[in-house]
Parts: sequence; C-alpha cells; structure tokens
Amino acid sequence: MKPLKIALLQLTSHGYDQKANKEKGLRYCRKASELGADIVLFPEMWNIGYTPFDPVVWENDYDPKDPRYQEDIKEWQERAINQKSDFFLSYRKLAKELNMAIALTYLEKWLAAPRDSVSLIDRHGKVVLTYAKVHTCDFSLDAALTPGNDFPVCILDTEKGPLKIGAMICYDREFPESARILMLKGAEIILTPNACRMEQNRLTQFRARAFENMVGLALANYAGSQDSGHSVAYSPMAFDKKGNSSNNLIIEAGEKEGIYMAHFDLKELREYRKRETWGNSYRKPGCYKEIISTEVQEPFIRKNAKR
Repeated sequence: MKPLKIALLQLTSHGYDQKANKEKGLRYCRKASELGADIVLFPEMWNIGYTPFDPVVWENDYDPKDPRYQEDIKEWQERAINQKSDFFLSYRKLAKELNMAIALTYLEKWLAAPRDSVSLIDRHGKVVLTYAKVHTCDFSLDAALTPGNDFPVCILDTEKGPLKIGAMICYDREFPESARILMLKGAEIILTPNACRMEQNRLTQFRARAFENMVGLALANYAGSQDSGHSVAYSPMAFDKKGNSSNNLIIEAGEKEGIYMAHFDLKELREYRKRETWGNSYRKPGCYKEIISTEVQEPFIRKNAKR
C-alpha cells in the first residue's frame, strides 16, 4: 500500500479579505495536488485568517453585557459563511476536479454566534464531516463563538482505500479527552487545524496524543509572524516490533510559508494498533467517573468558562 499523503498548508492569510484568501487557498490546493496529496489541511478559520477583532475587550476580564462585546460578536457574525457560500462551494468543486480531499476551515454562520469549524470534503466533492471546535478559548476572543458539542468520525474514501478520520481544532488538542474520544470512535488519523504558537510544550503535548491513543496526527498552523509555523505530523508508532523506542515524528515545518507533506503508512499504522498496548486495549473506564463530572474545584474555577 502506498503511503497516504496529507498536505499541511502552512500559510499566511489576507485577514478579512475573503476573496484573496479563497484564491490563495485554491492555488495552494492545486500545488498540493501536483505533489500527490490525498488530503489537504488548512490552518484554523482560513476564510478570515483567524483575524481578531478589536482586542480592547480581551485584554482583561470581559463583561458580556459590555456593548463592545456585542459589537465584536456582530463583526464576526457578519464575516461568517455557510456551506452554500461561494467560498465554500469553490473548494467543493476543486476537490472533485483534483480527486483530492480538502479539510477546509472557516468561521461558520450559526444561530446566536458563529462557530469555528472544519469541513472535510472528499475527493468526490461531498462533505463527509463537519466539526465545530468544542474547547473554545473562552478567556479570549473565542468567547464570541458557539462551541461544538461532539467529536464526529467519518469514513473517508481515498485512492489508498477507506480511512477513519476525526478532527480537533487548536485548543482542543490541549485536552486529552478530545483525542481520546476520537480514538474510541475509531479514528485512525486526526486532522488538527491550528492558530497559535506551537512551541516545545505544545509540540510535546501533541506528540503524546499520538502515542497514548495510537492515532496519526496532522496539524497545520499559520506561517511566520502570523503564528510562527511548526506545522507537524506524528505517527502513533513509538516502538518497533522488538520493543525499541523509535521516533514517531513524521514532519515538522519551520516558520516559512509552504506546503509540508506528511506521509502515513496505513498498513504499518494498522498493524501497530492491533499489536500494541495503548489506545483502548487496557483502559479501566469504570474508575474514571470524575472525568465526566461537571463540578469544578479551586484553583480551576473561572467565571468565564462555558460548560
């Protein structure tokens, strides 16, 4: 079986200029196709480049009743799109033309407030998964978003065969429950759009998600000064058949803009998942009741947290 190729699009955006973002994204998708990509992954909220609104409210604790807060929500809501927009439909058309899946990120128009979403468009131009960020950063501008409430997994048809895919977005990866639920639902690879600095601690944390859940991980971040790059992919294979430790890093980008190709050997990945001891092999879920408790004790009480 030939390796599955995921193109991590480490780009800089044109901010609120959605037409320019659309054209740039389409151009890079074509380049990724020329490199043999099976899946293209964008950084978080590509249609507006995760561009923040006026940060004054977000410097300190905000008050949802503050008129500026309501204006900020309105500003983002006006820039939100849905799956019937020209922006979105352009990528559906291109996915079918290129016979390549596209994980497209966008500020999704929603009822009271928009969602931070990624839709996986398969190589036939069909939307097979839409995921909205569950762990919104409620201490920052993400407080203006509607959080998602589920971690869906889909079967993606690729030229390398069917593949179980899930997604999490940026801050989601800092909660072990996100990747764990996706693993429990059968995900083999988790796509992770991102829009924050991937420094040593976050990279180490992300790497652990691959190891402990025996899943492949692919993350696309913004380039350069916009968020300093380091798009990355990890294999779950942390040990060889003899039990020797092995490096599960597939690729880590620098800070420059570009397309970074992550190659996943699905045959080896699946064999590893069948024989090794992590994932869901020896868990004791009967002892984990505190994990689903909604009670919060000090020092973790935050008045702005949404639950």
